[in-house]
Amino acid sequence: MSLKRIGILAGVAFALLIAINLALHFGQIYHDQLPCDVDREFPPGKPFIAGEVYATALAEIVDHELHSGFGWRPNDLFIWGPYLMADNNASRQIGIIMAVRETSRVFKDDLTKISSNEYDPNLVIADTDFRNDAERWILPSPESKYSDGVKHLQLYVAGLHANPQTSRELNQRNVELITLFETWGDLLGDAHAMLYMQNNPDGTPVHAWQDDNYFYHAQGYAHVMYYMLLAVKREYHQTQSVKPVIEQLMDEALTPLQKAATMKPLIVLDGSATGIFANHRHNLDAYISEARQKIYSIREELDR
Repeated sequence: MSLKRIGILAGVAFALLIAINLALHFGQIYHDQLPCDVDREFPPGKPFIAGEVYATALAEIVDHELHSGFGWRPNDLFIWGPYLMADNNASRQIGIIMAVRETSRVFKDDLTKISSNEYDPNLVIADTDFRNDAERWILPSPESKYSDGVKHLQLYVAGLHANPQTSRELNQRNVELITLFETWGDLLGDAHAMLYMQNNPDGTPVHAWQDDNYFYHAQGYAHVMYYMLLAVKREYHQTQSVKPVIEQLMDEALTPLQKAATMKPLIVLDGSATGIFANHRHNLDAYISEARQKIYSIREELDR
């Protein structure tokens, strides 16, 4: 093979690599926008049954990851797997499912259950489904279990509208809501630690090519919390009418959560504090830390 032909092939391969990465970059920006508008689906003034906004938003978050873009990524194989090429969404989806699990657990254990009352059966199944291994290929696959979890959240909503009612309503008490904000604060604390981590859990240094794994994992937390906080605002509108400061703080938390959930640098860089290149992990942490502080303040106000 002539040197000219080798050069042409190398140029084509390089151009193809650039094109694939640009397509993944802009495709991710589009994918990060969840088509879930709480105000459109549950507009102010339109009655709803306590629990259906929360369950609907949670179901739509998971369904979007399963059935849009390239689907569920963390269990894909080889070149299209979670460690090569399209790995950013795989890391993001790991963060998303972890936040979904905690948000679902509080829904089942606290927001729809008081003292010795029984658990809602559909929420028990959904919560169990979402705890399936995100990286397992088959037996069972996360796609099948997470889809089943979405179905049982939808069955929960249907049960709220049944006559007689078969689902347990969200109780709308501040004491249980505090637990949700404590849980979210803990997740954001984990995100903060990842974004400043210098060494991996095994003790090895965090290398430049690993920065994006932690960046997008943390971003997955923010994605879930942004859309679920919109749902919580709608569910707990009475609390906000009694204590307007809660509504103000929720709005102030939504802004950094949205920014954190949608940051998409072309390349995640790890520049020094005084260097000319950005440190995207630290930039993301500015929004994560701001949201964490607002969520802490909400928890404090609810506890008064």
